[in-house]
Amino acid sequence: MQLDDNLPHTADQLVHRDAPASCSLHGPQPEKFNDPKVTAKGEARARVPFKGYETVWFNTGTLCNIACINCYIESSPRNDRLVYLTRVEVRTFLDEAGLLQNRPAEIGFTGGEPFLNPDFIGMLDDSLAAGFRVLILTNAMKPMQHKKLQLLQLQRRYPGRIQVRVSIDHYARDGHEKIRGPGTWSPTVAGLSWLSANGFDLAIAGRLSWPESEREIRSGYRDLFASLGLGIDADDPARLVLFPEMSDSKDVPEISEGCWRILGKSPSDVMCSNSRMVVKRKGAERPVVVACTLLPYAQAFEMGGTLAQAQGPVSLNHSHCARFCVLGGASCSVQK
Repeated sequence: MQLDDNLPHTADQLVHRDAPASCSLHGPQPEKFNDPKVTAKGEARARVPFKGYETVWFNTGTLCNIACINCYIESSPRNDRLVYLTRVEVRTFLDEAGLLQNRPAEIGFTGGEPFLNPDFIGMLDDSLAAGFRVLILTNAMKPMQHKKLQLLQLQRRYPGRIQVRVSIDHYARDGHEKIRGPGTWSPTVAGLSWLSANGFDLAIAGRLSWPESEREIRSGYRDLFASLGLGIDADDPARLVLFPEMSDSKDVPEISEGCWRILGKSPSDVMCSNSRMVVKRKGAERPVVVACTLLPYAQAFEMGGTLAQAQGPVSLNHSHCARFCVLGGASCSVQK
């Protein structure tokens, strides 16, 4: 299949198609997303109350073995704006999570590439030993493959409690490598096949940034899964998670309180209603908890030094809130 050089942004197309008048786009408005309480049009900005932890995320560090052209967090072999969390730091938050009245069921790990963190296997072991289910976001390339033995040991000790979500940005090699770089397809497929052969609970993360409908994209992945002998249902949104794009160069409507009713959605549909992420910024003495996996650098979304302190409401005062979560309907956690 021949892919266009300029990738469209499906989430942007969704914005124009689905956003009604009071949530609609009326040309560039650079003053948007400035006031946490009101939109540029003077309407009350949407806020998301916290309903209780379902997932606690840890960003293990922004270093990655590759540099994707559209990585929202700009992970690369050189970006260490978020430094490696240590096993001791993660264990502190796990201990707190275990004592919460609304104890989360799931611990999520993202990066960067989590398997580059030298403490990562220990973090997994501690999370599983504490009784949590674990979700790992990875590219399944060499950093993961170097930990095969340790992963198998954890799989045997904690069967059925480790889900690995592998990033495959398109079902065809040329599309995937357009985003991730030449030579990235084969090692990812090899890692994915190894995970499948060894009985890991698998999911795939793809993208909607292609000149194809979601139906066509899922059909393409269905053929890929069949060719690799993977038992993944391409029609299951929890098994094949298709994420909208988050280009900051594209304008997007702000979400006012009135948009919930107009769009037929609820604040509880948005992932900041039930999850938070722990990060450690370069130069910081200790980790902090932020509202969202998508906004690790935004100081306005920093919520405190503990999980208990981070249970306040979140003002949807960023373009990612609108594009990815509300209009795009996406979530980084396992969808129920």
